Amino acid sequence: MDLSGHPRRRPPRRNDDRIVLHFDLDCFYAQVVENQQPALKTLPLGIRQKGILATCNYVARKKGVGKLTTLAEAKRLCPDLVVVDGEDLSPFRDVSKRLYALLRSYSWNGRVERLGLDEMFLDVTDMVKYNLELLNQSTITDSFFYLSRTDPAGGGFSYDASSFAGCVHAPEDVAKAAHGGHDGFLDNPLYMRLLVASHLARYLRIKIEDEGYTTACGIATNKLLAKLAGNKNKPRNQTTLLGLSSDVVHAFIDEHNLRKIPGIGGKTTRILEAFVHEKDIDPDMHTLESSLTAGQVRTHPALQSPSVLEQLLGGPGSERGLAAKIWALLHGVDDSDVKAARDVPTQISIEDTYRGLNEPSDIRREMHLLTASLLRRIHTDLVVVEDDDTQPTSPPTTTAGKWLAYPKTLRLTTRPYTSPSDGKPYDWSRTSRSVPLPSFVFHLAAPAEQTAQRLVTETLMPLFHRMNPAPRGWNTGLINVCVTNMAGSASEGGGSTRNIGDMFRRQDEVRREFTAYADEAGEGSPGQAGKRSREEEEEESGEGGSKRVFGEGGRTLAASSPEDDDGDDDEPWDPVLDDGPNDRTDGETCPRCGYWMPLFVVGSHLRYHEM
Repeated sequence: MDLSGHPRRRPPRRNDDRIVLHFDLDCFYAQVVENQQPALKTLPLGIRQKGILATCNYVARKKGVGKLTTLAEAKRLCPDLVVVDGEDLSPFRDVSKRLYALLRSYSWNGRVERLGLDEMFLDVTDMVKYNLELLNQSTITDSFFYLSRTDPAGGGFSYDASSFAGCVHAPEDVAKAAHGGHDGFLDNPLYMRLLVASHLARYLRIKIEDEGYTTACGIATNKLLAKLAGNKNKPRNQTTLLGLSSDVVHAFIDEHNLRKIPGIGGKTTRILEAFVHEKDIDPDMHTLESSLTAGQVRTHPALQSPSVLEQLLGGPGSERGLAAKIWALLHGVDDSDVKAARDVPTQISIEDTYRGLNEPSDIRREMHLLTASLLRRIHTDLVVVEDDDTQPTSPPTTTAGKWLAYPKTLRLTTRPYTSPSDGKPYDWSRTSRSVPLPSFVFHLAAPAEQTAQRLVTETLMPLFHRMNPAPRGWNTGLINVCVTNMAGSASEGGGSTRNIGDMFRRQDEVRREFTAYADEAGEGSPGQAGKRSREEEEEESGEGGSKRVFGEGGRTLAASSPEDDDGDDDEPWDPVLDDGPNDRTDGETCPRCGYWMPLFVVGSHLRYHEM
């Protein structure tokens, strides 16, 4: 029983059957620029976006410059700082995709998940299991890792398995054994799997370095622990979390600032702080810091019962089961899978944030900039140039390009500008509306600027006015334009294959055109704690959700930029809500009851509320 007489919550069980690697590219933007201009590698370098430094290299960091520093402050700290414009994300995306393809080429199970531009997860459980079975402990210093299980001559690498590759995080006796012969641990299956995985991680890091980029890597048994482990020894290093017991894992999680735990966002943090410190809830939900550690929450006597935690984190609009998920994260439990690699993104989204737009001309101007950028992304990600004249039959195109997939739905999202002092959640009064994507978008012969202008004039501006009926004075703080609901090209798959899920999705598309809904998701909403709210998100993006820093011209740049390369500054992704039935790319959260549902039942669910 806890202090209030409630039954104590049992610690959740952790599944240690998997092996997950998390790669985080060091100072990614800076590395891309340095490879383009090698002379900059030895100089303090900063990458500018909207009047602030999105990131800087480690030469600049040694002189006191940090990410998200204003240009004036950065120059004061480091007068010889070289500043390079980073508004055009194309070179960063190109490198990110190339390195993603590299790691994907080594995967056996296809589970390679990209997080933003600079982070990637690999599930290497099958590769490690196969090679552990072949490990000869009598010749452990002369081991060989096979990169193909079907072709023994298909390549691999030699390694010395008498010690772990890179750093380890473990109790003193285990750490000593890890680098000194494994005394007493050769019969521990988890220990041996992590040992083999550490050498695979080092091999893959070397392959990435051959492309000109250094990384940090975390090796653990789930995505949450792998990401946190990788943050321990940056840059150009790797860390294996030897969590051979729950006590070790709990101690590892406990030392982290509460806000640094992926999946625990600002709202949950403020609620827990208020409870533990017995004070009013701080209205600033945007900070990436907390006055609590994860251990202070996990071990707090009054938070050991399900009912107390549910009462604290529940309520209207909150996600069902959020308390149990937060409790699992605090114990290092994350059952979310590494997502299977995709040839095309689930959706493509471009957004920007502002101090408050009130005039139609301002809205139209920003809408055009976002839409033109979105179309360039669509052409880059979804169209391949062919040598022959083969064309997909639908939608029609007028150039020799093949569509890998066709986005069927266009979604516009807006919300008013708010500041931390307003005491309102970041996503307060956020609204979205979806319509079918006009077919003229697929005519590649038309100039992108012309298509963008037409899309803004004929579709997006009318949609904006339906969502915001006032003639002006909207105080718009965010605009997000997104294409989603990808359909394969007519040349792919079975052509006439049908299923009932597709039928309901098509039905829902039509109905959603006539439905406006407030998107005021709770703390546990899918992706809210992830690397979202970027100027241009790389993959399966949503809208909003991160701290903002003001730049020039009344715009803001999200603190969680596309390149979060420093573990101390990262705004974590949501490991529990990022996967499976809670993935926002496959469904939505009801704004009235907070219940998550697949896209094809949204229409019926909203009509249920209306009735």
